[in-house]
Amino acid sequence: MEEKLTRLNKFLSETGFCSRREADKLIDLGSVTVNGIVPEMGTKVSPQDEIRVNGKLIREKNQKPIYLAFNKPAGIECTTNLDVRDNIINYINFPQRIFPIGRLDKASEGLIFMTNDGDIVNKILRARNNHEKEYVVTVNRPITDKFIERMGNGIPILDTVTRPCFVEQVNKNVFKIILTQGLNRQIRRMCEYLDYEVTSLKRIRIINITLDVALGRYRELSDNEVIELNKLIEPSSKTEEASFLKSNKTDNTFYTSNPRISSNKKN
Repeated sequence: MEEKLTRLNKFLSETGFCSRREADKLIDLGSVTVNGIVPEMGTKVSPQDEIRVNGKLIREKNQKPIYLAFNKPAGIECTTNLDVRDNIINYINFPQRIFPIGRLDKASEGLIFMTNDGDIVNKILRARNNHEKEYVVTVNRPITDKFIERMGNGIPILDTVTRPCFVEQVNKNVFKIILTQGLNRQIRRMCEYLDYEVTSLKRIRIINITLDVALGRYRELSDNEVIELNKLIEPSSKTEEASFLKSNKTDNTFYTSNPRISSNKKN
């Protein structure tokens, strides 16, 4: 079987090391080596190659993919820039190079994936694949039925309208919400539009992985979890196949399916 090759600048960007444009500059300067040799622009690399930037190892030959579920505390910044105070990389202090998949606001806490696998990053971050992320949110004043309904129907923020989503009241000031998109500070902006302020926000699920580790701790995903995750993030997979939602409406629950996804609600 023919080995999969990736352009060197694309590989460097997928690892989270730098952008493609920055990678091109590093390659042009001769700062990058592939198996100890300075490559030409446009060089393609395989999973068997050893990549270094200024002598720093980016990937070892035959390096095993790493997949971690990390419970990020509030105050930790989801960045690979080690010059940023309280960055996620230094906080975890993992012995191998890893990077976060997506982001959680600095003020938010909860589940975030850490990996060294650039392919899975691209698949998960494709918003059009409608991957579910579930949050528990506390706001500064009592929640009303109208608030739940409006949050679930879509809120105009950032020059668009948020996708219809599942929203459920938990108690007086707490609700759950399941999103299939990742706009910047989306939940906080949605609440602000309705004159509510988020006082705490915690992500408790991403696709098929549920938060089950203590705050500030991480665990490796099991082989079965990774197999299932890869099935669910295939471009042809449907969100409803992996859905953990209740699709019936109650007094304190609102759910409407994404109009671009065929509805298959259970009674």
